[in-house]
Amino acid sequence: QLQLVESGGGLVQPGGSLRLSCTASRYTLDYYAIGWFRQAPGKEREGVLCISSISSSDKRTNYADSVKGRFTISRDNAKNTVYLQMNSLKPEDTAIYYCAARWNYCSGYPNEYNYWGQGTQVTVSS
Repeated sequence: QLQLVESGGGLVQPGGSLRLSCTASRYTLDYYAIGWFRQAPGKEREGVLCISSISSSDKRTNYADSVKGRFTISRDNAKNTVYLQMNSLKPEDTAIYYCAARWNYCSGYPNEYNYWGQGTQVTVSS
């Protein structure tokens, strides 16, 4: 099975930045889309951003209007890693952030993803 591990979370003040990493093992990401999701306490898990597989031309899709213009998704093929760059962070961005994988194409629905990391905590507070 594909394995995913998130890292890079932590505590940051409002307006600050973090870069999260999602690193795959066992298999390359050539044929997988990677989505970033987040879940705040008491809230539903929501899609944030997704990047399609390398074979599907790295198409980006934004699923959260609240992060538009602040968050960016990218891929480092040599490291088999997908990043989520988060700028201008707000307290409402506080959540556990997960990366997930599915075959080739992006989806904003968690149930359509097959593989998940264990999450990394992001806390935005002064």
